[in-house]
Amino acid sequence: MKTNGYDYYNDLANWSFDDINYTEEEKTNWNYEDEIKKSVNENTRALDLGTAAGEKLLKNYPDCAEILGTDFSEQMIETAKKNLLISGRNNISFKVMNNLKMDTQDNYFDLVTARHTIIDPVQIYKTLKEDGKLIVRGVDKLDCWSLKRLFNRGQGYHDVKPISLIDYENIIDAGFKEVELIPLHTIEYYKTKEDLYALLIKTPILDEFSEEAFEEYERKPIENDLFEKYVSENTSEKGIKLIRRYYGITAKK
Repeated sequence: MKTNGYDYYNDLANWSFDDINYTEEEKTNWNYEDEIKKSVNENTRALDLGTAAGEKLLKNYPDCAEILGTDFSEQMIETAKKNLLISGRNNISFKVMNNLKMDTQDNYFDLVTARHTIIDPVQIYKTLKEDGKLIVRGVDKLDCWSLKRLFNRGQGYHDVKPISLIDYENIIDAGFKEVELIPLHTIEYYKTKEDLYALLIKTPILDEFSEEAFEEYERKPIENDLFEKYVSENTSEKGIKLIRRYYGITAKK
């Protein structure tokens, strides 16, 4: 089934994984939420790009003067506003915005954060104040690599250059300083094969999906024989093992 990134996330309407039973082990000493906390004080104005339905923002973002969460999906933002009412927080607002067509004020935000979403560093640079900070967490090409190799496809599988390097180079080219790229390694253990399957249905891990193919790509059904083979080969006492490869980037205007 052919689709595109916009329709895929718009139809999803939420980005919560609370119904999937898994544990995770961080293997690298860098944490996205901790980096945000270190960069925020009571006067901080923060912009969160690709906020989805706001679950992680509402749960993990520290209090500060102002937080704006944006997403291109109207359905996601509708859900985010409902989640905001439940949370009771009053320093946060949400609005629909495409990361590649930003309409935020120039030289306004002290901090811009982006988790697992496409970015345009030039536009981010414009909306940041002088000495403002950018924090990025992304999904790299080698994420779930043994799973992708088994299926011979997946997010970023055929990319010549990993998105981590593309983002890093584009952030430098946009004029940022003190740019640092950090490879991140996490091992996840899924309690049952149904939990792992739910993850694969809800994310584009096994789709031919990348920033270059965002406008149109094909969602393929998950072949049961390959899925069962992966489960059989990766089941341990802790659960079904999935090795995740992310990246973090910090930079200063």
